[in-house]
Amino acid sequence: QARLVESGGGLVQTGGSLTLSCEVSVPTLSNYVLAWFRQAPGKEREVVASVSRGSRTNTNYADFVKGRFTISRDNAKKTVYLQMDNLKPDDTAVYYCAAKFTFSSLPYMQPSYDYWGQGTQVTVSS
Repeated sequence: QARLVESGGGLVQTGGSLTLSCEVSVPTLSNYVLAWFRQAPGKEREVVASVSRGSRTNTNYADFVKGRFTISRDNAKKTVYLQMDNLKPDDTAVYYCAAKFTFSSLPYMQPSYDYWGQGTQVTVSS
């Protein structure tokens, strides 16, 4: 049974930083591409960043977070991270981690992931 649990959300001022963590319990985590998504009130869920499987990971980011957010993974700790810097009020959303079984060595920026966490709230005050 897969289980993803996010943590690290909270309230931060504009320009501040937060690091989200997601503990990922799936069979053989190294076979999964991982991602962070977010959903703001009244908006659809959107992809934020993805990190590929494999010993040499590749990453991809949505344009609106490039240069500000960094995704990383630690398979030994069964955790994926999202370092968020220079936060803006528009970053306010519930953030979700997701996992997808794949044979590809590329990041995956589409919403068709196999497993999802319950989400953690990030609020950026102006």
